[in-house]
Amino acid sequence: MKLVSRHVRRIPIPPSPEKSMYVSVHQKFWLSHGVAILWSLIAIYLSIPWVNDLNNIVTTPGAIFIIGGISYVPGYLNAFLVISLIFDRQPEFKNKWPEIPVSILIACRNEADNIANTLKYIYHQDYTVPIKVVVVDNGSTDDTVEAALRAGEELMLDLRVIHEGNPGKFNALNTGIKHVSTDFVITLDADTLLHRSAVRYLVARMESAPEQVCAVAGSVLVRNSRQNLLTRIQEWDYFLGIASIKRLQGLYQGTLVAQGAYSIYKVQAVEEVGGWPDAIGEDIVLTWKFLQKNWKVYFEPLAVAFTDVPTTLPHFIKQRSRWARGMIEALKQTKPWQQPAIFSKYLTGINLIMPYMDLTYTFSWLPGLILAFFGFYWIVGPMTLLVLPLTLISYGILYRYQKSVFNDLDLRVRKNTIGFFLFVLCYQMLMAPVSVWGYLQEAFKLQRIWK
Repeated sequence: MKLVSRHVRRIPIPPSPEKSMYVSVHQKFWLSHGVAILWSLIAIYLSIPWVNDLNNIVTTPGAIFIIGGISYVPGYLNAFLVISLIFDRQPEFKNKWPEIPVSILIACRNEADNIANTLKYIYHQDYTVPIKVVVVDNGSTDDTVEAALRAGEELMLDLRVIHEGNPGKFNALNTGIKHVSTDFVITLDADTLLHRSAVRYLVARMESAPEQVCAVAGSVLVRNSRQNLLTRIQEWDYFLGIASIKRLQGLYQGTLVAQGAYSIYKVQAVEEVGGWPDAIGEDIVLTWKFLQKNWKVYFEPLAVAFTDVPTTLPHFIKQRSRWARGMIEALKQTKPWQQPAIFSKYLTGINLIMPYMDLTYTFSWLPGLILAFFGFYWIVGPMTLLVLPLTLISYGILYRYQKSVFNDLDLRVRKNTIGFFLFVLCYQMLMAPVSVWGYLQEAFKLQRIWK
């Protein structure tokens, strides 16, 4: 799915439609739970023959444990996601053209091939206030610094290059924020390119948000989706999976990751929690610290940036296992029951059962799929095919919303049919084992690698 910008223009704001019946966030939360629980009860009833068949192999508790991890819990979570997103209505901006000073902080290591292009996209932003840029070189051994300085001079950017010799992205970010003079800072990866209106929409959402909102996560999508089959599959994960989960979390005022690749923060809030922590998932742990202070983190789907995703399986495994390990780090440092808000307790608490689902999928569903090819339908059988229409319906709902976002940005979604069906049918087969590998890395304290 290659995303092509056609043009950017100011669109007149139409008259406000008549107000519909107001449903509070708490009401949406409990209504979505009600529907999800009802769906789960129906699924449990329909699965009784499945439980009985598997009971003959692994006993009843074992059958419930396995089916719970590969069917009951994922089905409940998916139903909760879909119903919540049907309820979701993104608040209006108070001002689509804010004029608030903002800085962009880029921590980079050996990004000589990318940094100039990233700065070029910053230069072409439609933001009316000059943007300050701080580039932190984290021990590069190539020409990253020279490339950044040269591009900054050619583009006449307000650019500073800072050096941080201690390895680790958290060190680079904490050094860089000391040189930020504005109240708001946007973190950006050196290989991530901003849509022309990205900064404007991100700042507009922050300006429109309540005072207790300390960060807003932008929407990161795939730029190199045409490179091979792996990138085509990942494109749908970013476009449907990750974006939809962030919309769900944003609806309940607790986006769990204001990702370092592209998010805006209140500088004072970052400083108050001690900056980015020494963790492989430094952005996850930082966000959970915000939530623990009863601050809120939003998500803005119109603030779009494009990144290059892994093109090889080893690189993909390294990245996604790092994400899974970062989640465990966050759970160890900030327990879900320590969160003050019910939404944050619930959203962070979901992560407690992620290892259970990944383990049962890896060590039960995948072997069951192999057995099914030989005629043994103990775990995977004809009934599991009934999940596919429901999955396609849920992704259809998510796709329609995401496409409407693209229309607002004058972008178009190019066809990627093969990638979509492989994403629906096969992606979890890849993700679950990779996530388990990340959990094992954290359990055995293996060496942490930034990139």
